[in-house]
This record gives sequence, C-alpha cells and structure tokens, in this order.
Amino acid sequence: MGTLRSLYRRGDPITVLTAHDFPSAHAADQAGMDVVLVGDSLAMVALGMQDTSEVLLEEMLLHCRSVARATRSAFTIGDLPMGTYEIAPEQALSTAIRFVKEGRVQGVKLEGGKEMAPTIRRIAGAGIPVMAHVGLTPQRQNALGGFRVQGRTGAGALALLDDALAVQEAGCFGIVLEAVPAEVAALLTRRLAVPTIGIGAGPGCSGQVLVQAEMAGNFPPGRFLPKFVKRYGDPPVPGPGAPLPHACRRV
Repeated sequence: MGTLRSLYRRGDPITVLTAHDFPSAHAADQAGMDVVLVGDSLAMVALGMQDTSEVLLEEMLLHCRSVARATRSAFTIGDLPMGTYEIAPEQALSTAIRFVKEGRVQGVKLEGGKEMAPTIRRIAGAGIPVMAHVGLTPQRQNALGGFRVQGRTGAGALALLDDALAVQEAGCFGIVLEAVPAEVAALLTRRLAVPTIGIGAGPGCSGQVLVQAEMAGNFPPGRFLPKFVKRYGDPPVPGPGAPLPHACRRV
C-alpha cells in the first residue's frame, strides 16, 4: 500500500494486470506490475464461462492462492464474486476475510457505487484494503443493458461522481473506472483524493488495468473482446499452422 500511495502522490502511473494462476502471476510480477488483480474475469478467460456471474467463491479462492504463490513484489487484490457481498456488510466482511486468510491476497475489490459505501466501510474498518469499481460493473451487466459505456450524459456523469465520492468517503484506497468517457474519467480523477484505475476510460486516470489473457492475444477466436484492448501478443492461430498441432506432429 505504501508503494501505491507514493506512486499516486508523485503522479506516476499505476500499472495493474490480471492473473489467474501461478504462471500468469509470475509473468505479471516479473514484468514489474504494481498490482496483480485476480479478477473475476477469470470466469471467461480461464474457465470458459459466459460471464463473471458464474464463478463461485471457492473457485476464486483457489485461483487467488495460486496467484499469491507467485507474487513477490506486486500488491495482490482479489475480486469478490457476485453473490458473496451484496446481502449485507457482515456477509461481505466474512467473504473478504476468507480472501485474505485462504486466498492469501492483500486486498479485495468489489463492484458498486454509493449503495456499497456501508460495505466498503465495514471491510476497510476491519483492516482489509478495498478497491472500489464504478462505471460499467460487469456483474450487473444484465441490469445495465449489456456492456455499455456509462456516464455519457450529464446526469450519468454526475451519478458517477456521486458514486466515486461516496466510496472514497467510505474508505476505499482506489477506484476502478470501467467503460467511462475519457473526459468524465479525467474529471473524476481530478476531483478524487484516491487513485483511479481505468479500463476503457481514457488516459487521464491515475493508472490502467487490463486483462492479461486479452492483452496477450491468448483468447479463443469469436469471444467478445473490448475495443479498447491493445494486443501485445499474437492471437491464437487456428489450423495446421498453430503451435500445438505442430508440436503434436513432432511427437
């Protein structure tokens, strides 16, 4: 946490990358990422599920433990999966404690705005760092009408600001801004006193986060890929030129 606060005070970009197992966590840690996030996106990129709402608490804990074994320098955060924190702050605290004790992560992330402020306050008050997540919240994508940009209207932007200020006041140490117009994200970043981590929110945030499997191009063809994802690796090559069939022929 001290390193993240220092980066924020100096205005240095904060780098966040997801990981879902020992190899991907080792790669992120060795690359010098400031934060490694065990995102519930692993439901899709690691387990082949259709969306993040399918992943179970026990599955997230298993992946958190695997990631924690590989990280040496990065701050590790685990995503609280849908259904494990929304009922009451006490339920959320119980889940967060399991993430720290069983998952061996150093902090947790949860989705939601001002309605989640009491929950964030309860978890943070117990000494567990909390990262908030506003804008597009994938666990609620059915209620939002799908994966749509949030805060496009004046009223929408003001609602995002209200959410961000509420979770900041509740004690979160940072806020993920997902699928928010760049100018709105930059405004929120200027108004807040905690780091903002953008994903599809433009360059004006305090840092950026990407899903490692998407960034590396290691994702099955035909699956949804956000427009803002810049690939730094070659996508899987189908057909006889793919590496694995070639290796099989060699064997």
